[in-house]
Amino acid sequence: MKSQSGFTYKVAAIVALGGLLMGFDASVISGVNKFVQIEFDMSDAQLGLSVGSLTFVAAVAMLFSGTISDRFGRRVVLKACAIIFTVSAFGSALAPNFTLFLIFRMLGGIGVGASLILAPMYIAEIAPPKIRGTMVSFNQLNIVVGISLAFFTNYLILSLGDSDATWVESLGIGENNWRWMLGIEALPAILYFLGLHYVPRSPRWLLMKGKDEEATKVMKMFVSEEAAAADIAGVKQALSADEGKPKAPLSALFKPAMGLVLMIGLVIGILQQITGINSVFFYAPMIFEQTGGGTDAAFQQAIIVGLVNLVFTIIAMIYIDKLGRKKLLVFGVTGIAIFMFVIAYGFNQATYELKEENLVNLSEAVDVNKLQGIVGNPFENDVDYKIALREALGPEQAKIYESELITAAIDMNPTLILVGILGFIASFAISLGPVMWVLFSELFPLSIKAVAISFVGFVNSMVSAGVQSVFPWELSTIGSSMTFLIYGVFAVFGLVFILWKVPETKGKSLEELERMLVKN
Repeated sequence: MKSQSGFTYKVAAIVALGGLLMGFDASVISGVNKFVQIEFDMSDAQLGLSVGSLTFVAAVAMLFSGTISDRFGRRVVLKACAIIFTVSAFGSALAPNFTLFLIFRMLGGIGVGASLILAPMYIAEIAPPKIRGTMVSFNQLNIVVGISLAFFTNYLILSLGDSDATWVESLGIGENNWRWMLGIEALPAILYFLGLHYVPRSPRWLLMKGKDEEATKVMKMFVSEEAAAADIAGVKQALSADEGKPKAPLSALFKPAMGLVLMIGLVIGILQQITGINSVFFYAPMIFEQTGGGTDAAFQQAIIVGLVNLVFTIIAMIYIDKLGRKKLLVFGVTGIAIFMFVIAYGFNQATYELKEENLVNLSEAVDVNKLQGIVGNPFENDVDYKIALREALGPEQAKIYESELITAAIDMNPTLILVGILGFIASFAISLGPVMWVLFSELFPLSIKAVAISFVGFVNSMVSAGVQSVFPWELSTIGSSMTFLIYGVFAVFGLVFILWKVPETKGKSLEELERMLVKN
């Protein structure tokens, strides 16, 4: 039994590397966006598009990945994802202009969308009920490892760029730092492709295709012979009930019998993104620069964000099958609301005043004569100060030197913002991060699981893309305080829904959950 459990963990860990690539590919842009905006002279709208485009495409990919995997198998499609990640990494790193950069980032979205759906689906199909929550959480764990790895490699490459080492100069790391940040992803993508060769085909997918003998052989790799026989019988019974029926179309999701599970899936999927998690992950250095710490400090703090995310995701994995899904959701979403309000309060208390003595610390390239009109003038919020900078220096120069101009003028408590961000990340990592995907893998019946997860995943990603795309505009237009206040309000509404409608699913078989949640 120990060898079977060990094999299950190994396979789940390999498959979940798709999550690592997803996390890396999505969040590496956090270190890139400042440099690429200057490189390609992007507006805030173009920057938002370059960040959000990957998720827009991922949302569309989610709609089709489940159906395609039903035809060709989970493993085959995941291998294709590994290839796509590799091409996207090289292409975006070598892009000579904004258009090609955008195209290769969008290509990466196909891999992100498909792996985000298929990795937890595969793991849920091989894992015994008593450890399914932990197993499916492997994918979320790998996502946060990927996010942390991206933050770390971004800072490492940024630091190397300041080095005088000959090999650093010969590789052009300093002048092409953002290209190296993007291109390094190709290495784990290649390793993922090789690792998938050791992963068997999903036993539940094999049963769907009538390959009973191979399915039985594979199932015995993960559980005892008795448990395998029972699981196979349960799957066959579920498939038999749908025998002769046409393949479940998307419209089947909207039948009255699916009302409860669809509502839970949609609300949790939307809540996960509308509370601002990817604004923090994908713009972490930019957010920390708003507190006046400077670029290097901002990248260092982003690493701390990744580490906190990793630690609390591991804690969630330990307790998700002990405490249950709902308790973690209630605890975590409460924390999300509280810490978003803390961040909003911290930014609301900030004031900005550029004093004469601060001008000597600015870069020589900054034309301080143009700033004389705002020297000594206090600003009550970041929006008014940024508008004044754009009017004084022009949009391009104001954007290039925004970080140090904020550092020179700001008066606030940056520790409060850091505590708020880390508390928010911890609360998310112990709840909505891993629990959402566990619920998605459990809520929907087998006959409609692929299309259902694809649909709710599509909605989740579309909301995520929207949040990412408008974030630079929000910072410039309504300011940091109001942006984070809105996220906190959404969390409060989500908490009310969780307490009201979300059931506990721990310890129940997929077939038992179907009988409990789907009305006949």
